[in-house]
Amino acid sequence: MGFRSFIVRPFAKSIARNIHRWSANAVACQEKIMHQLLHEARDTAFGQAHKFHTVHNYEEFKQAVPIRDYEDLRDYIDRIKHGESNVLWTGKPAYFAKTSGTTSGVKYIPMSVESTPLHFGTARNALFNYFVQSGNGRWLDGKMIFLSGSPVLDEIAGIPTGRLSGISNHLVPGWLRTNQLPSWKTNCVDDWEEKLEHIVDETIGTDMRLISGIPPWVQMYYERLLERTGKSTIKEIFPNFSVFVYGGVNYEPYRAKLEELVGGPVESVETYPASEGFIAFQDCFPSQGLLLNVDAGMFFEFVPADEIMNDLPTRLWLKDVEIGVNYAVILHTNAGLWGYNIGDTVQFVSKNPYRIVVSG
Repeated sequence: MGFRSFIVRPFAKSIARNIHRWSANAVACQEKIMHQLLHEARDTAFGQAHKFHTVHNYEEFKQAVPIRDYEDLRDYIDRIKHGESNVLWTGKPAYFAKTSGTTSGVKYIPMSVESTPLHFGTARNALFNYFVQSGNGRWLDGKMIFLSGSPVLDEIAGIPTGRLSGISNHLVPGWLRTNQLPSWKTNCVDDWEEKLEHIVDETIGTDMRLISGIPPWVQMYYERLLERTGKSTIKEIFPNFSVFVYGGVNYEPYRAKLEELVGGPVESVETYPASEGFIAFQDCFPSQGLLLNVDAGMFFEFVPADEIMNDLPTRLWLKDVEIGVNYAVILHTNAGLWGYNIGDTVQFVSKNPYRIVVSG
């Protein structure tokens, strides 16, 4: 065990114990978060309009907060973009995460002072939990690469604005930056083909141990590394590469090709990050399903997928869900999303603890 992994191990054990604690008390966590959200937002424009001060339980919550998509929240978002405070959440957002929608064009998803640290914090917790569960902490003692968008951000009404993966670069703590690749300068390159060449330049010859990114980007990175080095497998280039972290798209269509490029299977950690919040992550190795992130400032609702277009669909909170049913995910967050349909569907594969698979 190297110096860094030795130092981190006690903290990782504490994180793993905390994950076990809240996952075993998921319903209580969710009820507590619902009340916290209502309390914190009751004096905002949204909270006043929806009479949050009169809401005391989940049934009243459902009556007060309708299900919405981005278009239904656009007027509130536009007020924030014009400089207004205390609209959907207290104060102003710390960031706007830009996402591309099929019906609404570019969306501006607020990230608050409270919600922003939970994005990186959950990714860290997932990896520290993997360390404890698997015993593999070697990745902490070498280089790690996070393939992401540019950290160069625009501003709207003084609010830094960009893609979530670019914003995430601003959240990496100093203790990790010495191990992180690519460099900030390279990350700021917009053109992917040019950026990829710089990434390969910076990583050939390093002791790469952890690789993170969406599978299609990682595949391109692997292929370019092999072209430039003339090697047959990634393991020949990075013999200490031991863990792959992925999320954002279905891995299965890429698995065979990526394992062929690497030179065999490599341990992996699956995550389910979204601009709206870090939804879930893999907590057991191996396991089916991802642990629902019930203690991270989000109150979840679930609507049977075949009812999501109904005027009055069935709305369930965590204690009422069933295994194997296709549900649309509805979020209420400490960034000011209320009744927000994120557009994904999931199925529960376990209720002890609550684990999901993305179904659409």
